[in-house]
Amino acid sequence: MFITFEGIDYSGKSTQAKMLCEYLKLQKLKAIAIREPGGTEVSEKIRELLLNRINLKINPLTEFLLFSAARAQLVADVIKPYLKKNYIVICDRYFDSSTAYQGFGANVDIKKILTVNDFATGGLTPDLTFLFDIPPKAAFKRHQMRKDSKDRMENKNLAFYNRVYRGFREIADKNRKRFVVIKGNKTISGIHILIVDNVIKKIKS
Repeated sequence: MFITFEGIDYSGKSTQAKMLCEYLKLQKLKAIAIREPGGTEVSEKIRELLLNRINLKINPLTEFLLFSAARAQLVADVIKPYLKKNYIVICDRYFDSSTAYQGFGANVDIKKILTVNDFATGGLTPDLTFLFDIPPKAAFKRHQMRKDSKDRMENKNLAFYNRVYRGFREIADKNRKRFVVIKGNKTISGIHILIVDNVIKKIKS
C-alpha cells in the first residue's frame, strides 16, 4: 500500500507520517517512511538545492522540474521496490504538492504539471492520501512558536500560501476516493487515531 501525506508547511503532516510508520511497525507490519524531495542520494542533493535559502530566484518551472526529477529517482529507487516487497510505503509529500505549490501557487500550467507528474512517477498513484486542512495564517502562527528558520520554500508570502491552500482543497475535492481531509485543529493524538482507523479500513478492504 502506498500512503501519502499532504498539506501546507507547518500543517503537522510530517509528525503524523512518522507516528503512523511507528504504529504500523509496532503491529508487526512492514512499513517505511520517506520524504519528498529526498529519500535517495540524488534526491537529497536536489532537496538541498531547492530548499537552500540562498537560492531565492529559482524559476517556478525550473523548480517544478527539479521536484519532478527528485520524485522520479525516489519512485524508481525506493517506492516501487518496497511496494514489490509488500511494504506499506508512507511518503511525506508526493505529486499533489507539485500541483498545489507550483501549479496553483506559482501559476505553472496545471495540465502540463499533471502530464509530467504522471511521466515522472510512471503513473504510480497513492492508494490513500491524507490532506491536513489548516489555513495559512494558522500554520504561520505555529511556526512563530518554533525557533527554527524557514527554508526557501517556506519563505513564500501569505498570498502564495493562500493559493496553495485553495489548490490542495480543489485537488482533494476532485479525488475524493483517494483523499481523507483532516482538520488541523484536532489534537495530535486525535489525528493519529483518525489516520490509523482509515489505514486499517483500507488494509482490510
